[in-house]
Amino acid sequence: MKFLSFRSILLVAATCMLVTLAQPNAKAEATLGIGSKAPAIDIEHWLQDGKGFFKPVKKFEKGKVYVVEFWATWCGPCVMSMPHLAELQNQYRGENVQIISVSDEEVEEVKEFLARENKELKKTFDEITSAYSLTTDPDRSVYKDYMEAANQQGIPTAFIVGKTSQVEWIGHPMEMEEPLQQVVSDSWDREAFKKAMEEQQRLEAAIQEISMLAGAGKFDEAIKLVDKQLEETDDAALQANLKDFRSSLMLSAGHVTDEVVKYYRERLEEMKGDWMSLGQFAYSLTAVVQQGGSVGPLAGEAVAALAPIVDKVDAEAKPLVYNILAQLSKIDEKLDEAIKFQEKAVELSDDRQKKRMELFLEELKSEKEDK
Repeated sequence: MKFLSFRSILLVAATCMLVTLAQPNAKAEATLGIGSKAPAIDIEHWLQDGKGFFKPVKKFEKGKVYVVEFWATWCGPCVMSMPHLAELQNQYRGENVQIISVSDEEVEEVKEFLARENKELKKTFDEITSAYSLTTDPDRSVYKDYMEAANQQGIPTAFIVGKTSQVEWIGHPMEMEEPLQQVVSDSWDREAFKKAMEEQQRLEAAIQEISMLAGAGKFDEAIKLVDKQLEETDDAALQANLKDFRSSLMLSAGHVTDEVVKYYRERLEEMKGDWMSLGQFAYSLTAVVQQGGSVGPLAGEAVAALAPIVDKVDAEAKPLVYNILAQLSKIDEKLDEAIKFQEKAVELSDDRQKKRMELFLEELKSEKEDK
């Protein structure tokens, strides 16, 4: 059973990259967690009822499974989850499963949203959500009892309430297909998920601390904490993200060791022929140098990997890619090459980009004249 989802892994990676100097907000201790008795719900407005199939719920009935999912009309990922929620509800219709989506917006605001059309599906959101129970609770009582009590910070978030009226699972609604199936079939391992979730929360807290240290320029301390997490984490995908973050921190600290160079050479080989991945990697190298780090021979090696496939780059992205190649060539102390790349960046730029590209080209030419 896989508990640490791909989305969770991406969350860790994203958290790693969002280095901040701000202190984290102190969190109150969660009063609602896996295994807790699910609070009764007092929702003000029930706008969808599965075309008459479902009735409003206050207390959860034994033997039934419920999904309490939090959403908002302004939340893109919430809206993207709606067809999946409808699909799940239709799949379990008649099997004592009820999905209840809860907003905290005013009724008219939600109704206006429901009248809009999803252009991709060519259906209104009223039609899309008609399969399940869509509600709004402007006094936020349910939000407080679930989201705030469980220390959940963002939406969409879903809570699966099992047949014993206990919280079985908490997570993104796009990831609850397997947990829901197992809760319904009585094969769900609640304690194993609880342990995995606690481990994930511990790891995210550690990464937040690492990010703070990195944001304060304390790279060596940050690297030590990453090493500690690597020792304590068994999940291979999470280890891969941590190793990637560690290598980035090493460059930021100016530690261009043989180990780090070897790591990134392997990454370059993996990205061979993929201009988008190579472009993102190349850009990350320029950012490291701009922040005072060092990339050693990787600047030239990234140019050697990206330059031969620049013709494959989307037209609108080509000026930016040529600009990145110019920056890396400058870092690699190859000014003639940098000038050629930047001239191409200027040539392909639109009016909005051209002035900025020309300024860097002038800088490169001036630096060459001074030598």
